[in-house]
Amino acid sequence: MPEATQDPVEEQRFSRDDWYGEEITGRHYVRCEFLEVDFSEAVVRNSVFTDCVFGNVRFNASRHVDSSFAGSAFKRCNFFDAEFTGCKLVGATFTECELRPLRVIGGDWSFAGLAGADLRSVSFQGVRMREADLTGADCGGAVFADVDLSAAMLHAVKLPRAELRGSDLSALDPLNADLAGAIVSPEQAAVLVTSLGLQVRA
Repeated sequence: MPEATQDPVEEQRFSRDDWYGEEITGRHYVRCEFLEVDFSEAVVRNSVFTDCVFGNVRFNASRHVDSSFAGSAFKRCNFFDAEFTGCKLVGATFTECELRPLRVIGGDWSFAGLAGADLRSVSFQGVRMREADLTGADCGGAVFADVDLSAAMLHAVKLPRAELRGSDLSALDPLNADLAGAIVSPEQAAVLVTSLGLQVRA
């Protein structure tokens, strides 16, 4: 789990700071605001951002490893080519953000707010996304491999051509989602058929 090594910085505002390419390790921020800060190509390790607000922040090609952004709000941020590995974003919300082509490997994104997000071709692998809000999200061609989507909000989610094998699809209603061309395993197909009220028998 993420574990900061420095004393927390609380309730401070950072405006137009240039952190391009910085190595950010072991830092701890609580209820801070980051406005138009440049995190492009930064590497964030073992750092904690709790209940922070990020507005118009550039995360282009940044790398985030074993860090936490729990309860944080991202507004109009750019995550082009960003990568999160083993990070905790429980309860984080994303509003009008550019998230393509984001890559997420492991970590906990439970309760994350991604309603209406453009997640086309985004990749989530081995991520916990319990009760995440993906209502109306466009996930065309995205990868959700071995993702825990139990109790996730998936109403009107668009998943055409998405790779879904290994993921928990128990919360997915096939009648209220676009699944054209989505790739699932035989076991997942049985779950989806059962959700339609059909019985699968040999």
